[in-house]
Amino acid sequence: MGKVGNVSLYGGEAEAGDSLKTFGAMLKVLRDEAGLTQEALAEGLGYSHDHISKIERGVRFPPRDLDKLAEDVLGPLAARLLKETRRSLTRKAGLASRFRHWAVIEKEAVTLYAYECRVVPGLLQPEPYIRVINEAVLPPLVEEQIEQRVAARLERQVVLNERPHTYFGFIVEQMLLERQVGGAEITRSLIDHLLAIGERRNIEIQVMPRRMEKHVGSAGSIYLAETVDHKWLGYSEGQQSSNLISDLTDVGTLQQRYRKLSSQALSHEATVELLEQMRGDL
Repeated sequence: MGKVGNVSLYGGEAEAGDSLKTFGAMLKVLRDEAGLTQEALAEGLGYSHDHISKIERGVRFPPRDLDKLAEDVLGPLAARLLKETRRSLTRKAGLASRFRHWAVIEKEAVTLYAYECRVVPGLLQPEPYIRVINEAVLPPLVEEQIEQRVAARLERQVVLNERPHTYFGFIVEQMLLERQVGGAEITRSLIDHLLAIGERRNIEIQVMPRRMEKHVGSAGSIYLAETVDHKWLGYSEGQQSSNLISDLTDVGTLQQRYRKLSSQALSHEATVELLEQMRGDL
């Protein structure tokens, strides 16, 4: 497989145009992965080149049968990703449009790694923590928006129960727990939640000590996913922007950084001891 360029997506919370651009960006990544031009994809799907071009640019809504037609041309995994991403076009509330393409990949991954230095990873957040971090969002959200975000994040977490054969690895900075977002009670419920989830055989949670002289996580959070056909993708997110990373060199760099972070973080057993100690100190 040759080099495939990364795809950047910009946008706020769930605008229709952003949703279409998300779908178009996903289609382009899958087309590039298959080594097809727009013309070749259009011919394989039975659409005009102009039709496919408009879908990829986010200016035309994808047809309902696109995922079924894509299975023979792009493969079964691509078809599932397109199907789930298309569904998100009509489920705008709760998930930021710039995140939806990664949420689809997340549901299909056989291995998923996350290093976070901003907030506890979304898949590990209990409901009280989800609610309090969304209450602090600026510009302020109305109650309906907060409820939508809470529901969407809890729905994402179903993957932890539905995929017992997927390996989940998480590295969380110690300072995120010491900050006590929402107060002692919220932090206590968060630690209890982490301890309970960490008991599962397919989930490993590591805490990164607050003192680390040669910390390699200064570039920010890291998300990595291994697909069912054993291809690796990365994801990064900043203020009002995100980047789906498929370039082999860039993904390899993220893997190298994550491996080093994992070696620097506390072991799973030492993490449990620290979490129990922190809970006792609250």
